[in-house]
Amino acid sequence: MNNSQLSFVFPGQGSQSKGMLSELVDEYEIVRLTYDEASVALGFDLWQLILENPQDKLNLTSHTQPALLASSVAIWRLWIQQGGDKPAFLAGHSLGEYSALVCAGVISLKDAVSLVADRGKFMQEAVPEGSGAMAAILGLPDEQVIEICAHAAQSEVVSAANFNSNGQVVIAGDKNAIERAIELAKEQGAKRAMLLAVSVPSHCALMREAAERFAERMELIQFANASIPIIQNVDAEKRTDAEAIKKALLEQLYCSVHWWLSVTRLKELGSTTIIECGPGKVLSGLIKRIDRSLEIFPVHDSDS
Repeated sequence: MNNSQLSFVFPGQGSQSKGMLSELVDEYEIVRLTYDEASVALGFDLWQLILENPQDKLNLTSHTQPALLASSVAIWRLWIQQGGDKPAFLAGHSLGEYSALVCAGVISLKDAVSLVADRGKFMQEAVPEGSGAMAAILGLPDEQVIEICAHAAQSEVVSAANFNSNGQVVIAGDKNAIERAIELAKEQGAKRAMLLAVSVPSHCALMREAAERFAERMELIQFANASIPIIQNVDAEKRTDAEAIKKALLEQLYCSVHWWLSVTRLKELGSTTIIECGPGKVLSGLIKRIDRSLEIFPVHDSDS
């Protein structure tokens, strides 16, 4: 039975770490089996990659995405196996939306891990290495950051990629334009404006080429209607219809992630308790800044 006041959220890139979920893998067979299932679909040992992280391979977008997805799904499966309540709604931050899709029965884990591996590959190949960038702008209103991007563009691409919480916006685009935007943000009183250590400028117009390739790739996969409604990044709207979910998923590649709006929507729909289902506590920190009235619990180890 769904708990009408409970929602689950799933983290995106940046939450990965070497050896994540080691404790759960040792203790619960279902977690190890989930990694095994993902490994078969990918054609390499995903758990070995997470455990050892040779040459920092875990931070390659095409590896990070399936690793995080499998980790979040493993925790979900363990939660259900342990008799945890099913939530009324699901949401995921960027890549985390794919974890939500698997948990809502929209796509299989097998299809999802190979899909996001290709998503990461298409994203990396869409922009030459070193020519794109992302930056975090802290302490300015959303509208001011949008204006700064418009002034900094100068015929290049720079736009708001993630509206994460009040006063925290991530921007993405051409590296030179990003650097101009950082300087403008500092001049206009930003608390912090800094480049992020990412190789791919996600959620901006530079990803349109990747989206075209991704659209073809998605057609090879069977999508079902969601058994639990999903709040999607592009507009914070609630969806269960397979075709509508696919369309929003495609747009997510080159459109902004409206995270604080998604969290606000969960509250409007009656959520009072939110569980972060995946490695780390990134979303828990953001949600505390968005709305302190919400109870938030990160679930990623035996204690939690």
